[in-house]
Amino acid sequence: MTMALGNYFLLFFSCILTIFLCVSGRPATFLEDFRITWSDSHIRQIDGGRAIQLVLDQNSGCGFASKRQYLFGRVSMKIKLIPGDSAGTVTAFYMNSETDTVRDELDFEFLGNRTGQPYTVQTNIYAHGKGDREQRVNLWFDPAADFHTYTIMWNHRHIVFYVDEVPIRVYKNNEARNIPFPKNQPMGVYSTLWEADDWATRGGLEKIDWSKAPFLAYYKDFDIDGCPVPGPPDCASNPRNWWEGTAYQALSAIEARRYRWVRMTHMIYDYCTDKSRYPVTPPECMAGI
Repeated sequence: MTMALGNYFLLFFSCILTIFLCVSGRPATFLEDFRITWSDSHIRQIDGGRAIQLVLDQNSGCGFASKRQYLFGRVSMKIKLIPGDSAGTVTAFYMNSETDTVRDELDFEFLGNRTGQPYTVQTNIYAHGKGDREQRVNLWFDPAADFHTYTIMWNHRHIVFYVDEVPIRVYKNNEARNIPFPKNQPMGVYSTLWEADDWATRGGLEKIDWSKAPFLAYYKDFDIDGCPVPGPPDCASNPRNWWEGTAYQALSAIEARRYRWVRMTHMIYDYCTDKSRYPVTPPECMAGI
């Protein structure tokens, strides 16, 4: 009996260790899970590396990326966007497979504004190299006044973009209808701050005002829960991963109400209804939530 009990505990701790190795968790500091990819002089660590400041000026923007790629899971960051006149700037938080023409990509892009105008967040999804799925939502709060949490949830059933606890976009897995869905290529986590005044604000009508530079955005609470690649080969297909659980297979009733509220009151552009670009409604737009 003692031997059986010992074997039980050995099996139990082996399972715990396997789960720990398969699923990456929250880093203590920025540099534990991320690296600077562009202009290290424009990214400043704060609070012992638990937060960072991104800087855009006339010399350069900047960017960073995760040290590893992930296949399924949840990625979130708390971001405080550029205050005041930020027209022509783009602060981006996204996942990308870095596979060129067949890339998968999940985008948050925060489009700068003139003082007093709402901040717009644009989301886009690339699956198997096909993108051009832009949606735009005007945020219902001032994202430069404080930190807010922006999350990408990615499992075998769907992809959900969240602002705080509010889902603003859902992309379902409809491979049964021959609609591509990202599921085979791991993706890294990226963020950039850059100048894009040829399109970012009112289609490029509002240009960046460099007299307001430097433009500053702040990040903290970098949270990645996912299957790292390279890593245990069976992690991504493990149905016991928490993000594959029943509670995450579809929006809850409360989330569904919040989602409809965003789309009815704050959405300003949806490629699904843009007949000038898509005379025939794209098939994924018919899938609902």
